[in-house]
Formats: sequence, C-alpha cells, structure tokens
Amino acid sequence: MAEVDAKLNKVQVASLPPADSGRGIARLPDGLMRELGLKDGDPIEIRGKRVTPAVAVSAYDDDKGLDIIRIDGLQRSNAGVGTGDFVNVARTSVKPATRVVFAPAQANVRLQGSAEALHRSFAHRPLTKGDFVATAGHQRVNADMPEQLRRLLNAPAFALQEIRLKVVDTVPAGIVQIDANTEVSLQPAGEREPSDGRASVTYDDLGGMTDTIDALREMVELPLRHPELFQRLGVDPPKGVLLHGPPGTGKTMLARAVANESDAKFFHIAGPEIMGSAYGESEKKLRGLFEDAAKSAPSIIFIDEIDSIAPKRDRVQGEAEKRLVAQLLTLMDGLEPRQNTVVIAATNRPDSIDDALRRPGRFDREIVIGVPDMTGRREIFGIHMRGMPLADDVDIERLAKRTYGFVGADIAALTREAALEAVRRIMPQINLEEDTIPPEVLDNLSVTTEDFAEALKRVQPSAMREVMVQMPDVEWDDIGGLDTARDKLREGIELPLTHPDAFRRLGIRPAKGFLLYGPPGTGKTLLAKATARGSQANFIATKSSDLLSKWYGESEQQIARLFARARQVAPTVIFFDELDSLVPARGGGLGEPQVTERVVNTILAEMDGLEELNNVVVIGATNRPNLIDPALLRPGRFDELIYVGPPDVAGRRRILAIHTDGMPLSKDVDLENLARRAERFTGADLEDLTRRAGLIALRRNDKEPVVTMADFEAALRETRASVTEEMIEQYAKIQDTLKADAVKPRGGIGFHIPDTPEKD
Repeated sequence: MAEVDAKLNKVQVASLPPADSGRGIARLPDGLMRELGLKDGDPIEIRGKRVTPAVAVSAYDDDKGLDIIRIDGLQRSNAGVGTGDFVNVARTSVKPATRVVFAPAQANVRLQGSAEALHRSFAHRPLTKGDFVATAGHQRVNADMPEQLRRLLNAPAFALQEIRLKVVDTVPAGIVQIDANTEVSLQPAGEREPSDGRASVTYDDLGGMTDTIDALREMVELPLRHPELFQRLGVDPPKGVLLHGPPGTGKTMLARAVANESDAKFFHIAGPEIMGSAYGESEKKLRGLFEDAAKSAPSIIFIDEIDSIAPKRDRVQGEAEKRLVAQLLTLMDGLEPRQNTVVIAATNRPDSIDDALRRPGRFDREIVIGVPDMTGRREIFGIHMRGMPLADDVDIERLAKRTYGFVGADIAALTREAALEAVRRIMPQINLEEDTIPPEVLDNLSVTTEDFAEALKRVQPSAMREVMVQMPDVEWDDIGGLDTARDKLREGIELPLTHPDAFRRLGIRPAKGFLLYGPPGTGKTLLAKATARGSQANFIATKSSDLLSKWYGESEQQIARLFARARQVAPTVIFFDELDSLVPARGGGLGEPQVTERVVNTILAEMDGLEELNNVVVIGATNRPNLIDPALLRPGRFDELIYVGPPDVAGRRRILAIHTDGMPLSKDVDLENLARRAERFTGADLEDLTRRAGLIALRRNDKEPVVTMADFEAALRETRASVTEEMIEQYAKIQDTLKADAVKPRGGIGFHIPDTPEKD
C-alpha cells in the first residue's frame, strides 16, 4: 500500500469493552470503513510493530465521530501496541489454510481430545502465525449485526472457560482462515514453548475499574513507554503506586495487566519469600531483586501484601523487620536513582504500613480499588461468562443487581459454582471409565438461571464475612397494617438508594437514620428487612451482645469495623435491634458507665462525623426510646422517629390474610370478624392466633385438617393481646415528649427523659 494511504489510514488504538473481547473483531470508524470499502465481517490487517489480522465491525453508537479503532488486549499484544498508540489499518486478502497448529498460551493448561472443537471455534476467522487467540465461547452478540457475522462470532467453544492459544504455525504462511478442508492440530506438550505472560492478563480481564486503570496507566504505563515526556518536562516520573482495597477486588491482576500492556518485565515479591533466617539475608534478597529489575528495565516490581514486610517500625519488636523496612525505604528513594522501574504495592491494610513509605518519592499515589458497583459487577460477569454456554433464561443484569457486596473473586467463585451445578446435572450421562466425554453431551451442556440461584446459596460476599450480612427475603407484601411506617421508610430509604440523582438535583441530603419504636411484636424488624429488600441493598443485622465486650476499647473497634465494612459494600442497611441497650443515655447510671459512654460516642462519630455515610442507612429498633441517648435523636443521625403501633382493623385483616395464606380454611371462617374482635393484637399476636387455631384443627383431625371458625374461637380464648391500654397511653406520652424535645435546643440540658413504661 502507498505511503500516502498509510498516513490517511492511521487511527488511535482504544480498548474494547470486556464483553466483546476475545472474538478477534476491530471496531472501526464509519468514515474509515467507507474509505477502505469495508463492510461488517470483512478481514483487515492492523499494522503496529507487528501485523495482525482482525474482523472489521462498525463503531459503537457512542464512538460516532471519533477517529479510533477499538481492539482487545490480545490484539494489542499481537500488534505490539498499547492503548493510545497509533496503528495503520488496511484491507487484506485471506488465503484458505491447509494446516493450522495451536498451542496453549497459558501455563498449566492441559488440552485433550480431538481438534474438532478448535476447528469450529476459529472457522472463517483470519489468523496469522505468532498471534494469540481466545476461544470466546457462547456469547450473545448484537442483534443489529449481519446474520453471517453473528454466526461467526457466536461459534461454540469447547470448554466452560475461555482458553487462550497461540498460533504456532500456518500453511501457507501469511494471513489465513480455517475452512472445511483445513487440518487443525494441537502442538505436542514436549515441543511447546514457554508460556508468554502477554496472553495471561490484559485490561480486558478487569471489570468495573475503568477509572482505576486510567489512573494507573498515567502513573505507570506512560513513564515506562514514553520516558521522554517527563525528560522534556524536566520532572522525575512517578516512582511507586500503592493499591489498597478489600481482598478479591483485583489488585494483583491489575498489576499484572499493567506489566503485560506496557510490555515491561514483571518482578513479583511475596513477603514470606523475602524473609530469611540468617542476619542480613532478607535485605540481600530485596537488593538483588531491585538490581535485577534495573538490569531488565523497563520493569515493574510488584510487592503483594506489603504490610507483611513493611509494617510500622514502632509497632514491631524484631530488629529484622525494622532493617527490612529501612532497606526498602533506601531502595525506593536512595542515593542511586531508579530509571524505568516502577514499584507497585498492594495491601488491604494500608494503615499498617510504615508511614515513611507513604510519601511522594516512594509511593507517589495511593489508588483505592473498592467493591464494584452494579455496572462493574455486570462487566465482571461478562468477563467470567465469556467461555460459558449460557441458557436463554440467564439475565446478567438481574444477577448484577442481586450480588451486592460481591468483589471480582466472589463473582468468579459464583460462576464456577454455577458451572459445577450444570456439570452435576449431566453426571448420570457420563461414563467415568471412558477417557473422553461424548461430544453430544458437551454440546448440550449449558448453565441456567437455576444453577446461578443454587450457587448464590453457597457463595457469600467475602468483604462481609466477619459481620452478619444477608439479602432479606421479606417483601412489602408480607407486611400488613403498617402503611404509615412503610411509606416513610420507602420515601426515606428506597428513594435515595434507587434514585440518588433526584436528591442531587434538589441539593438535599438523604436521611441517615430511622428509629422505629413501639410495643413489642408490632413488626419493627420485619419493616427493616423489607426496606433492605425493596431498596436492593445489603442488610447487616447486629445485636448489642455482639458489639459489647469486656475488653477495653474492643467495643468501639467492633462498631468502627462494622461501619467501615458497610461503606465498602454500599448500598447497605445497618439494623440495630434493641438499640436502647447499646446506646443508653450518658450519665443516666445505666450499665457500665465508661463502656456505654464510649460506645455512644463512637456511634455518634460514625453517623455524623468527618467521614460521610454514603449509601449507608442506619435503622434502629427499640421498645423504650426514652432510654436512648438524646444526642442520637437529632437530625443528621436518626432523622426520622417512626412510631410502629398496634395495627387497626384493616391492618389486622391484612395480617390475618397473610398468615392464613396457604392454610386450609373452611367456608365459615370470617377474617373480618376476627380482625374486629382482636383489638390491640400486634402482628406477633395474630401470628400466634393462627398458629393456635391450626394446632387445634390438627388435634381434631391429623389426616386432612381443615381450620374452622370454631378453631379460631377456641384460639381467641387461649390467647390475649400483648399490648395493654396503659402501654398505648404511655407510648402516646413518649410521642408527645419526643415531638416537644425536637423543638428544644439539643444537648443534654433541657432534654426530659420520661419515666420508663411499666411492665404489664
């Protein structure tokens, strides 16, 4: 092609979304497609440091007008370019291949069986010797693509996971494609070359961290690929980056992806491997590794779990640890300057690292890799489902909504468990004595929504395993007689969590806390569970016995840790049951004064301190709101005080309908009549009433029991309302007191604590 044409066809490389990677496609601008006379599905060649083929596809709608080519990480590696580099694109011709030889590109991958599945996976796809390719699996492609291209991109793979391969030989040479006459084979294990790191992890294998990747690229990839930029500016390039966040969010994978994409030598340091028994041995190992990295520049030194080898020196007793920290400090910022070598460290305990490391010149920037949001989880699901044959009923969007608090490692475990469920289903069709599984069995293997539902029962969010977290199964339809409290909670919690933009437009903050108070058994805990379910948030249920400890300072640490975890897996609803036992009024002489007052202070600081509670809502429940410390009952902490009283007649009728749903009732049962007669009955009392009526019917006929009105009459005589008239009057006084105190100046002065309700 002429030099003039090459200049005209130069475009900038951009990354392809993870859902489209591994298919060998290149998204081109519409103008370039017209200029080269291309239509969707035509073969092209991408000319960087190497020439690699691809399948041309029109640009995304969002990319209209941008002069970029979107290719995946394997294609960038094949072309020898990185994101932001420029490549030339040209139309190409493809020859039919008579022979193509593949070899696994990843370490510890063993492939068995015939090459028929490989033949089907890469049929009609342009290939050339030395390229890395992937079995993209059963993926759903855009409906607006031509039918022939959709069939090409949806070719079935031969495994439940994506396998990366290297094209080690083609006959003839050049760009070829596999057709019906092509002989496809796997290179024998003894002849294989060592695995190439470039095929292991790329940016396409990381979901939900686009902003993090961009920040890390400018800190690491740019100085390694183009050091002349910093020389021209007269500044030193960044020396180090500290990645921190919960376990399983992808810190180590991100470091490996940066090394592969920047074509840098990767050196890995694990804490236990560095520690030596002899005096000075640990420091010698560390010095040797930095020297090797300097000789192999450009290089990246990755220190995993850096808190294990560089703890705070004032907190460790051993001299060996202190010397190792000092050695690391001098290596990162000593007399000998480091050129084209960047240090990346990862930890989930950044506060345990020595402070001297956390300054510019050593770790220039600290990047937080948090728990992914719903969009990030959808991307991660797409990555792990690349090579997975999915049934038509699998909805990735719905799975992403259900997996609140899940990090990348949790989602990987979830997809693996779902795949195992599918394997268990076909186990009766497999003869374990045979060496291979029949192709027809593999072709019919698919993962269904039911498999994911079973997997969700076994996989829990790893970031929340130290606290009790659950996705409640209580819905608003399961609650009756609490319409006023329900409406307030939905307006105050569901709306901010599900529609945060509306609050931002109005310039107001959502409520931070809700206090549910009222007689026992009225449904306060059920309300909290239904709120978490309706707002699609994680639900953390706590008891005061779990948080209070006899050891000095441990109670405050438990509460601080609870709120920290809640922030990590937001949106979260924290539910404190029997709140009065945890935060009694300070100076009231209740409980151990020092312990309870420190706990109250900690909760006050967490709910309305320097660190904001974003997408974290606190719900407290109590029977005795007059015992709670008044500082908690102000706007900014518990913004809404909601009285949950006994239900009215219509509410009792609704509760009875809920509890008798599925119960065999005779035609004479009148729930309306029962609701009118069960005055002051709470939800718990009405549940007890239906239970007793069922037991009476069971005593009468245990073969085919049917509950009659007489059974309910007998049950009414055996039970009673747990709420008395005196209790209702006392709660009315408490309501008036709380409203009166709301208009008084806040603080301990002037806040009246009424007498505690007498027990019935």
